[in-house]
Amino acid sequence: MWTRAELKENALKFFKYNYWKMVLVAFVLSMVGGGGGFSFNYSTRDSDPFGFNSMTPTEALTFSIVVLLGVMIGLVIGFALSAFLFNPIVVGVRRFFLVSHYQKADLNELGFGFSHNYLNVAKTMFLMQLYIFLWSLLFMIPGIIKGYEYRMIPYILAENPGIDSREAFAISKQMMDGNKWDAFVLDLSFLGWIILSAFTCGILAIFYVNPYIAMTSAELYVALKEITYGGGQNNYQNMYQPGDNQWNMQ
Repeated sequence: MWTRAELKENALKFFKYNYWKMVLVAFVLSMVGGGGGFSFNYSTRDSDPFGFNSMTPTEALTFSIVVLLGVMIGLVIGFALSAFLFNPIVVGVRRFFLVSHYQKADLNELGFGFSHNYLNVAKTMFLMQLYIFLWSLLFMIPGIIKGYEYRMIPYILAENPGIDSREAFAISKQMMDGNKWDAFVLDLSFLGWIILSAFTCGILAIFYVNPYIAMTSAELYVALKEITYGGGQNNYQNMYQPGDNQWNMQ
């Protein structure tokens, strides 16, 4: 059985051996996987910021249609970027940290999701996000639970990019069965580091916390795969083969 202390200890050990690359890759993950938003400061001193009161009904309708089309176009562009660009990068990032468990990973692992069964990677990641979103519509808790149930899918794709989507979901579900709460507690254990990072304007997150969390998450996948499938040889083929840069930590 895995423990938080063991995962974190392993993560820090590998982090030390490949520090700068892990910092860079974790930064990429924060860029493509982090949320972003726009802030709109509405002033009560201006009750008609768009000048609706001076518009004719036709002008107001035209303006509303243009705004709606702009929003729809923005959503389509955002969806396309997420599905076809950001998600394969996320798989490549997870691949980098997964390989780092076995050897000193190269930055070219970031392109793994584009060079190996790209369309299947994009499709499976999109389905994962779609299902989590749909479950979240039933209130927040079901979405969170499904997020943990599907947590291993990017790692499964990082090892097996050609795997059938349904099998990837089934494997992740089996690996996380009985481990969702412990994984949630593992995430909570980083809360202190995240709060401390806020006091450094995110500098600590970039150079320590984010790569530390990402490597720990990869260690969780390795531990659960070994527990569930004995290293992944029983139910699906491990496409990753350690190479000449294999760790020598004696």
